[in-house]
Amino acid sequence: MKLTYIAACLASFLAFGAHAQVSDNVVKIGVLNDLSGVYSDLSGQGSVIAARLAIEEFGGKVLGAPIELIFADHQNKPDVAANLARTWFDQEKVDMTTDFPTASTALAVMEIAKQKNRVTMPSSGLATAILGERCNALTAQWTTNTYALAAGTARALVKEGKKSFYFVTADYTFGHSLEKDATEVINHDGGKVLGVSRHPFPGGDFSSYLLKAQSSKADVIALANAGNDTINAIKQANEYGITRKQVVAPLLAYISDIHSIGLEKGQGMYLSEAFYWDFDDKSRAWSRKFFEKAKRMPTSAQAGVYSATLNYLKAIEAAKTDEAGAVMAQLRKMTINDAVIRNGKLRADGSLVHDMLLLEVKKPAESKEPWDYYKVKAVLKGEDVYPAPNPACPINKS
Repeated sequence: MKLTYIAACLASFLAFGAHAQVSDNVVKIGVLNDLSGVYSDLSGQGSVIAARLAIEEFGGKVLGAPIELIFADHQNKPDVAANLARTWFDQEKVDMTTDFPTASTALAVMEIAKQKNRVTMPSSGLATAILGERCNALTAQWTTNTYALAAGTARALVKEGKKSFYFVTADYTFGHSLEKDATEVINHDGGKVLGVSRHPFPGGDFSSYLLKAQSSKADVIALANAGNDTINAIKQANEYGITRKQVVAPLLAYISDIHSIGLEKGQGMYLSEAFYWDFDDKSRAWSRKFFEKAKRMPTSAQAGVYSATLNYLKAIEAAKTDEAGAVMAQLRKMTINDAVIRNGKLRADGSLVHDMLLLEVKKPAESKEPWDYYKVKAVLKGEDVYPAPNPACPINKS
C-alpha cells in the first residue's frame, strides 16, 4: 500500500515537472487571418484546417500539455489585428500566432508579440519589411517573401528575352514590397521598368490600369497584387485581349487563384511558389489529407501554416519549454524538412531560407485531374532567390 502511494506521488511529480515547462499548462496557437474578405480563399478556414492537421499529427500534446487552437478574422486591418493580438496574449494566453495574409497586420502583431514574449510566424505576410528595421528575434517569416517570389518569376522572364516591364500594383505595404523587390531583380538582370500604375486595395475595375500598361508596350505586365485583385486583373486582361500581345505575370499567385481563373485564361503563365501539392510523394500525401477536410487542394499559405505549427511544436519538444526565446533558438538550430518546406534554415533575422519552385500553368489539355494545374519548370535553391540579410534589421547589426 505504501509503495503504491509512493509510486502515485512520483507519477504526479513527474507529470507536474513536464507541465511546469509549459506556461499555463497548455500550448495555445492562434491562426489570425482573413476569414471573410479578398484573401479568405487563399488562407481563411483552410489555414485553420492546416493548423489542426499539424496538431493532430503531433498527437494533440507536447511535453505532456494539451495543444489548443483558436482563430479570428483580422479583416486585413492592422488595428483589428493588434487589438485581437493583445486580447489573445493577455487573456487567452496564446503562445504563437501564424498566417497573416497582409504584411501590415503581421507587422502590427510582431511588435506586440515581442513586448509580450510571444512567437509570430507569418505564413502569408510576405513583405520584406518584416525582415527590415522592425525585425525581431521572436518572428519567423515562414513560407516565403516578396523578394523570393520576384526573383523566381521576373528572372525567368528576363532570361526568356522579356526585358521590359510595367507594374500594376496594389497600393499598400505588400504591393509596394513586391514591386520594389521585382524591380531590383529586373534591373540587376538587365531588364527595365517602363512604368507603374497603383490601384486601391482591394481593387475592382482594373481597366484603366491595364490599358495604361498595354499602351506602354512593355513585354510584361507584372501584377504586384494578390487574391481577388490578381484574379480580376487577369480576367480583365483576357477580356481586352492584352494577353495575346503581352505577357501578364502575377508575381504572387496561389493555386486557388488559378482555380478561379481557369486554365484557359491562365495557361502559359509563370509563377513562383513555396509549395505545390503535386510536387512529390510527401507533398501529395499531406495534401490529400487536407483535401479530405477542405474538399480542395491547399495553397502555399495554408500549407505554410501547417509547417509553421508542426515545427513550432517540434521546437518546444526539443527545447523542453515553450518559452519564446528558447523555442526560436531551437528553430534556428533545426533543418526544416517536411511535406511543405525543403532544406529550410531559419536565419537570425527571421527569414526561413528554403528551396522554391518555378511553375508554369498548364494548358487545359495537359491537365489530367482536378487541381493538376502546374508544370514544375525548376527547383530554385534558397540561397539563389532569398535576399541577403537586410542591414536595417537590428539583429544583423549586432
